[in-house]
Amino acid sequence: MKTINTLKKVSLATFLTFVLSFSSVFAQNDTMYIMKSGAIVGQYNVNTEVDSVIFYKPTLEGNITYDSITDIDGNTYKTVTIGTQTWMAKNLKVTKYNDGIAIPNVTNNTEWKELTTGALCDYANTPSNSETYGKLYNWHAVNTGKLCPTGWHVPSDAEWTELTDYLGGESVAGGKLKETGTTHWASPNTGATNETGFTALPGGYRSSGGAFYNDGDNGTWWSATETNATSAWYRNMGNNYSNVIRGNNYSEVGFFVRCVRD
Repeated sequence: MKTINTLKKVSLATFLTFVLSFSSVFAQNDTMYIMKSGAIVGQYNVNTEVDSVIFYKPTLEGNITYDSITDIDGNTYKTVTIGTQTWMAKNLKVTKYNDGIAIPNVTNNTEWKELTTGALCDYANTPSNSETYGKLYNWHAVNTGKLCPTGWHVPSDAEWTELTDYLGGESVAGGKLKETGTTHWASPNTGATNETGFTALPGGYRSSGGAFYNDGDNGTWWSATETNATSAWYRNMGNNYSNVIRGNNYSEVGFFVRCVRD
């Protein structure tokens, strides 16, 4: 076992450069533990026979340090740093843009389908669902650039990819991001460890036609990056797989939003 005591926050690239410069110190399949104030805060498995690759295994959930951010409505969200990014650890549920303008809460299916401007809703038009899962927003609301608190923004497609790459790729990242257990996720909640503290929840979505689907089975989050004039990129996680799915859907669809710090 090798240990390195962390004295300050550095980028992942800087950290990897530091470790690789000392690659001769490590033997095949060594485990390196990252220490802070005497506690293990991260673990890296070192394979010196494959171009000195370092495989990431983040801290356990119980050792995660959270901060917080408050939106314009006064809602407070835990935040967590994953790699060089700081994310909200809960879905957004704000009802006003950060300039104070109210976001319409659209319950009628036909009206929702025909929207070309920003709107939100509660899953199944039931406000208590938003207390657990956050609000669902169409992409028109995302595209205003005013959903998140000042100093924060809806992550781009590239920023979502940065997150999943840091966690070992899309095939395993979902498990590291999902809340554990079956309090909210339907069984079997495959691969869920929540070792990042991201605490992804399965709040379902609202279709472009206005119908609600898949609460308990799926969670889907918008990116700020459009695919074309009528659609944008999203990320999805499900109860029966551990990967993160990258896809695109119509701008009228209602998905959840996580904010990332500027």
